[in-house]
Amino acid sequence: MENGNNGFVLSEELSALREQVRRIIRDEIIPIENRLDPDAPEIPESEFRPLARKTQAAGLWCMGVPQKYGGGGLGTFDMCVLMEEMAQHRMGLYNPGAGVFGRTPPPVIWAGTEEQIQQYAVPAIKNAWYTFFAITEPSGGSDPAGAIQCRAVRKGDTYVLNGTKIFSSHAHEAEWGVVFTRTDPNAGRSGITAFIVNKNTPGFTARPFKVLRTAALPCEVHFEDCTLPAEQRLGPEGGGLTLCLDLLTGLRFPYSACNIGVGVAALRMAVEHAKQRETFGELLARRQAIQWMLADSEVELRAARWLTWDGAWKIPRGEDARMEASIAKLYSSEALGRVIDRAVQIHGGYGVSKEFPLERWYREARIRRIGEGPSEVHRMVIARNLLR
Repeated sequence: MENGNNGFVLSEELSALREQVRRIIRDEIIPIENRLDPDAPEIPESEFRPLARKTQAAGLWCMGVPQKYGGGGLGTFDMCVLMEEMAQHRMGLYNPGAGVFGRTPPPVIWAGTEEQIQQYAVPAIKNAWYTFFAITEPSGGSDPAGAIQCRAVRKGDTYVLNGTKIFSSHAHEAEWGVVFTRTDPNAGRSGITAFIVNKNTPGFTARPFKVLRTAALPCEVHFEDCTLPAEQRLGPEGGGLTLCLDLLTGLRFPYSACNIGVGVAALRMAVEHAKQRETFGELLARRQAIQWMLADSEVELRAARWLTWDGAWKIPRGEDARMEASIAKLYSSEALGRVIDRAVQIHGGYGVSKEFPLERWYREARIRRIGEGPSEVHRMVIARNLLR
């Protein structure tokens, strides 16, 4: 792959993968979704498993996971290209590709020991298990260095966890997850440590609760004298904040790519509708008001893609991309809201009908300005970098 002054040139291999993903979304995922309740959170297991076997056999399973552990070994940039395609269906913002391309464990697991990877990551990848990570707390989530109060106290060869986390998706149905705790209340940023927590561990509970969307209900996670062996510590004691920030930075680029993908799908629907719908004897496509809405959406999506690809290009090269991650996430999530809003307006009453995916995307797009860090915090991060 090349990155020159005139833009990105995708390799033949990546272009072929993108086409495969596009075909599966079009021919396999969308027909199933059209038979389901519009707010169905998942494709039923009876249809999910055969599709998952197909993608595994085609080498499309967990493509961002290292090859030695059963994945495709693709980097952040490549995954952004593919995630844009994976998101172009009704469930796309919540579950890109409906999970049939794999349920990838939290990337921080690769910072663990080989024993931890074999015990937790490998079976999760093989069996398509749900996993979770728990960072945000009721006291706040945008400042993990200051907001994390969940405590882990060492007692011999164990740690005892107490505290509460919030907004942890899939925690109630996951086989295991990663929780970030404070092991030293006086060490500030150096006092945070990550742990692996198995389901059914005594003292660990997860309660899902309803939010604006009906899919992917977040959970409140509670630890009450939850005892973990020291072998379930992930990374060194006090090294959790680095893992946390690396996790968030790495996730924000694919997150942004999903925003772009759904925006592309919404714009495509708006264009097709405008070319067919007549009002007062004239096609919508011939009305300047509609043309400008479509043009503005195309400009914003292209800008979002460039910002996302430009930042994602740095990750595999070990370059600092934290500011770029904030820029991509901020712009793509806000652009997505505007693009979908225009598409709803162009469709009129059909835009809010559950016969179309637009109303679901409209609701979920509002969440995207909060998930992976609210817009205001990303503006703060960008300004801090500029003023440093």
